[in-house]
Formats: sequence, C-alpha cells, structure tokens
Amino acid sequence: MESTDIGAAATEAVARRYFAAVAARDPEAMAACWKPGGVDRLHGQAELVAPDGVRSYFSELFGAFPDLAVEVLSTTADEQRCVVRWRMRATFAGPGRFQRFEPNGARVSFEAVDVVQVEDGLVVGNDAYLDGMEVARQLGVLPPRDSGQERGMAALVNGRTRLARAVAAKRPQQIADGVWVVRGGFPRKVMNVYLLKHDGGVVVFDAGVASMTDALATAGARLGGIRRVVLGHSHADHRGAAPGLRADVFCHPLERADAEGDGGAHYMDLSKLDRHGRLVLGRLLPVWDGGPVTIAGTVEEGDEVAGFEVVHLPGHAPGLIGLWRERDRLALVTDAFYTLDPQTGIPGALRLPHDAFNHDTAQARESLRKLAALRPATAWSGHAEPLTGDVAGQLERVAAG
Repeated sequence: MESTDIGAAATEAVARRYFAAVAARDPEAMAACWKPGGVDRLHGQAELVAPDGVRSYFSELFGAFPDLAVEVLSTTADEQRCVVRWRMRATFAGPGRFQRFEPNGARVSFEAVDVVQVEDGLVVGNDAYLDGMEVARQLGVLPPRDSGQERGMAALVNGRTRLARAVAAKRPQQIADGVWVVRGGFPRKVMNVYLLKHDGGVVVFDAGVASMTDALATAGARLGGIRRVVLGHSHADHRGAAPGLRADVFCHPLERADAEGDGGAHYMDLSKLDRHGRLVLGRLLPVWDGGPVTIAGTVEEGDEVAGFEVVHLPGHAPGLIGLWRERDRLALVTDAFYTLDPQTGIPGALRLPHDAFNHDTAQARESLRKLAALRPATAWSGHAEPLTGDVAGQLERVAAG
C-alpha cells in the first residue's frame, strides 16, 4: 500500500473514531479526539474551540436529544482530511433545553456533511454543513413547508421588504447610455447615487446614505455586480452605504483622511444653518452615515473611471470630484452644486453648496466656473434634479453670485 493510501486510511480512522464517540453520545470521548485549540465550525450555528467548547456544546445537545443516533453513510479521505456524510435521528425529549428552546417532543431526521481535518492522529479542525432551515422546520421553530403558516410568514416578510425598499430607495432609472441613478433617502428620495456600466458590472459613483445599502447592492447585482465604489466626496450622505457594499472604495487623495475619519465634520459649521436646519440635520447626519470607510486606492484629475474622466472640483470638500464624459457631454458632479434647499430637502433653484458644509466656499465658486467651461449638456449633482438647457450659463450666473 502506498504511503498516501496509508495516510488517508489513518485520517479516516480518526474521523470514524470521532463519529463513534458522537454515536455513543460521549462528550468526553469526543473531546479526547481533538487537539486543544482546534475549531469545530458548525456553519450557521456556532464555532467551538476544543476541547471545552466541543464538550459543552455536545453535552447540551445530548441532554436535549437523549436518543440521538448518528449513522456514517460514506467517507472520502486523503492524508489530511476526511469528508463524512452522515445521518442523524433524534427526539427533542429533554429534559435539557437546546439553544434556549424547551423540549417539545419533535422528532428530527436529516443528513449532513462534515469535513474533518487531522494532524498527528487528532482532529485539528472541522467544518460541518447541514440544512439549518430544514432542521428548524422539524423542530417546530419554523412552520412546515408549504403550510398556511409558512405562506402567512412569507407574506409578512415580503410586506416588510416592500416597505423597506420604498423607504430606502427607488428602482434604478437609466439616465444615459450605461448610466443609472438610484434615488434614496427618507422621505423625499433626493440622494442620488450613480451606477456606471463597467467590466460586465457597474462602478458605483457616490454612496448615498446608509439606508440605501441594500437597494444599491441589489441594483448592482442585477447589473452584473459592483466592481468598485468611487466617492465623489466623503460627507455622511455620500459615503453612507460604502462600508456595506463589499467592494473596494476609491476617492481623491485629498479626501482620503476624511473618508477614513469623520467625513469632513471637522470643518463643518452647523451654526450657519437656521434653527430648523440645525435641529433636523444635526440629527440626520449621524443616521445617514455608515461610518468611516477603508480606502483601497485613489483617483485624480484626468484619471478614467468607467469611460468618464475625473475632474477635481474642490470647495464643498477638498477632494470633491466629478465625472465627465465628452461624447455625450454628461457631467456627474456630486455636491459641486445643489438643486434643492439642503435645510428642508425641497427641490428648488440652482445654488452653491451651503456654507455650513463647505470646506472653502470661494473655491466652490471657482469649481462651478471650471465645470461651466466644459459646456455640459446635462449635469447631475448628488441631490435632486439635473441641470439641462443652458447648463454653462446657469453655472456661471451662480458662480458670479
């Protein structure tokens, strides 16, 4: 017999010895099979550190299921691991509880798979995979499949999902070739996040508020997946969903510290707002914010992002950037300008970003002139409605004060 066969046989013998201890409902014998510090990962349930974690968990299990029987159905082994397919039958008879549930007499029967890792004759790790939902049904924790109870529960969950979707964000709206906007924020939906077609998926430009996270993840998945997130700037209502989108996040170098820090709060002065604005926005900013986000890389003036050119438009924030596409003269410029009253959220006339949130208002005026010089056909900001028509003329008038 070759050495690899001998090693596989020895590994299988350890795994079978361990399952024999399970079948005997003997926590001490099970613990003795483990190398101290080994981890038993019961996926979706628990992580047990051997030997004490294994001993404690299975003592509770056997106390709740006193007739627990385990049958090994098949094994496949190599020198370091053994895959064990097994079946368990048991009655939740007690007297012990199991994971806070009182014994109810439910009978369970299911199959599962463990991947047992072995070194020097001991178990050093295990990954256990089972259908937790099916077990929960058999225990009475979840209603039976296709029952009236299950249909009622599904209706309740679906209703909650529709409500959350309605509150968080609207469905993506295509606004140009390969460009979609997702509008979110409660109640007026005036936060704009842009999805840009790229590499079979999308780049997210700006990240709105935290409540938009699930809606953006869903929209990105339906368009092929989120490849990366590029922040127009780091304020709370523009980085909010970024930490939850599970994609690399980029920003301008001058915005990195604030993106990874307080979101620019250190230069904001909410005392410049009226009484209503101070009251409302002082409370909303922490709610909108998803918190600091790790920056994977930076983009600067002239760089390319999903077919757009990066344009540096500082003022509202030191590292605020816009994206410019020459072929259709489309500008996506986050908070280089507003088309709403930031204190009420009510859409209105074109205006400069509010002094209360600006890093440098004079610089923000110069950035509007820079944007106007591009002669955009359409310019979308981080909030509310886009600019169309004589975009350059409108920007120049606002920049002139």
